[in-house]
Amino acid sequence: MRVQSATEPGSPGHPNEDFTATAVPAGGTGGALVLLDGVTGPAADPGTPPGGCAHGVAWFAARLGGTLLERCAAARESPLRDCLAEAISRCAHAHRAACDLSHPRTPQATVVCARWDEHDVEYLVLSDSVLLIEDHGGAVRPVLDSRLDELLPAARRLPRAERVAWIESMRNAPGGFFTAAADPAVAARAVTGVVPRGEVRSLAALTDGVGRWVETFRLGGWADLFTVLAGPGPAEAIRQVRAAELADPDGAAFPRGKAHDDATAVLALL
Repeated sequence: MRVQSATEPGSPGHPNEDFTATAVPAGGTGGALVLLDGVTGPAADPGTPPGGCAHGVAWFAARLGGTLLERCAAARESPLRDCLAEAISRCAHAHRAACDLSHPRTPQATVVCARWDEHDVEYLVLSDSVLLIEDHGGAVRPVLDSRLDELLPAARRLPRAERVAWIESMRNAPGGFFTAAADPAVAARAVTGVVPRGEVRSLAALTDGVGRWVETFRLGGWADLFTVLAGPGPAEAIRQVRAAELADPDGAAFPRGKAHDDATAVLALL
């Protein structure tokens, strides 16, 4: 296995709320990767912990991501949904006594994880981070959780001042979209699947800060982005996104929620 990764915060001086890590089992076969994108909440009132949590989103993403990687690598008999549910439970237990986990913006994150052995490649995607699967012929298949994207047309029909609040009301709600927060039941909502190991050459996981290359700036399709990741590398993909952001600083040509976002990509050649 060969792994390349790159990450860059959206704003200098602001914590990078993305997380990625990989593991190789001690037995020497297979591996696992995890990528999380912490969800930045609105600014809190002075003196009030954001989202009712004293730890913050970066802490949450690192804690949940590290726990999930351990479960994926060590509990290989457990389905990925069960690994995610257990990781969410453990993370919630770690700060329940000090933080308000019932707050609607308690720290949360999008999730991508994959695990492979000599027989299968398993995957899980929750919310708008992306997993790309390349086969031995060079074809690339994106694994997407499209529920947030499916809400955007309805949001755009609302007055601009109401859009953000409406999207927030649909987070972790029936008929809406889902992120990993404090409720382990959300793991059952994740997009999951299994591909025979012999059909997979490599994997790429990316937060939506890199997914902008395709979804916002339309520099090409997912296969084109994969070519950049596998050639010049993840750092070059991020550089191209930053160049596109700087060319449209106000979002006039390419509307988006933030001018810049945390951007992380990891490529694993199996």
